Amino acid sequence: MTVLVTGGAGFIGSQFVDYYLNAHPERNVVCIDKLTYAGRMSNLESALQCSRFRFVRADICDRETVYKVFDDEKPDIAVNFAAESHVDRSIESPDVFLRSNVIGTSVLLDACVKYGIKRFHQISTDEVYGALPLNRPELLFTEETPLAPSSPYSASKASADMLVMAYRTTYGLPVTISRCSNNYGERQHEEKFIPQMISRAARDEALPVYGNGLNVRDWVYVLDHCKAVDLIIEKGGDGEIYNIGGRCEMRNIDIAKMILRFMDKPEELIRYVPDRKGHDLRYGMDISKINNELGWAPETDFKEWLERFLTY
Repeated sequence: MTVLVTGGAGFIGSQFVDYYLNAHPERNVVCIDKLTYAGRMSNLESALQCSRFRFVRADICDRETVYKVFDDEKPDIAVNFAAESHVDRSIESPDVFLRSNVIGTSVLLDACVKYGIKRFHQISTDEVYGALPLNRPELLFTEETPLAPSSPYSASKASADMLVMAYRTTYGLPVTISRCSNNYGERQHEEKFIPQMISRAARDEALPVYGNGLNVRDWVYVLDHCKAVDLIIEKGGDGEIYNIGGRCEMRNIDIAKMILRFMDKPEELIRYVPDRKGHDLRYGMDISKINNELGWAPETDFKEWLERFLTY
């Protein structure tokens, strides 16, 4: 069996590649990545030592190249991690996000239909649901929550999700979708919140925190996410959507302070900056479906990981 992983040189994609090669020693993995600012060959250093791994540098919007990869490698499963994912960048250049996240997904879906793939899995985000109020902690996103994206990024991901389900209805393509909360872990790009706070604190630079810092996110460890995706591919029902979360909601300001405490840096480094346009207040994930149906639950404790990462 051969599994195609798009965006496999990025933070989450490369972690999935390594996890999958180790978890399935009888299977091959082919990776497509454009190698933009977020994709790094160094993330695939381990995978490149494996004879069951092949890397192709390509843009998923390049139909001719994508079709050639499908024709040459004949993948059984495709997992689409490829995406522009930084909300701030989407506000500045929404067209780039629409191209990668919508057009790129459509090219992959067309290839899957043309070459008769057994399963297409779309990596999505909790941001497609919009925002939850800060004063209602009991409210959580479920798989039935209506889509209400707030940014060009989340709108492009919601569009891709709808396209995936449309291909199932129209062409009978077997598909699944996972919507994940914020990931943390090794290899994350420096522009993301946690690595940015860490790198700035290490240089004794100001830590920029949007607004009042009270925005809440649910955090899941990247390898816990990878295990969930693997389970969905193996056991998830055709046409099903699964929420993936860490059961770890935290305010941005509390994470910034925790990082400074573990690094023995003063809280005076925190600087409140003008809020992001359309900044969602809170994300919270109900993961009972994937827990009940597939037996998955997050294993990694956020605070323990962060302290270990910063002090050892």
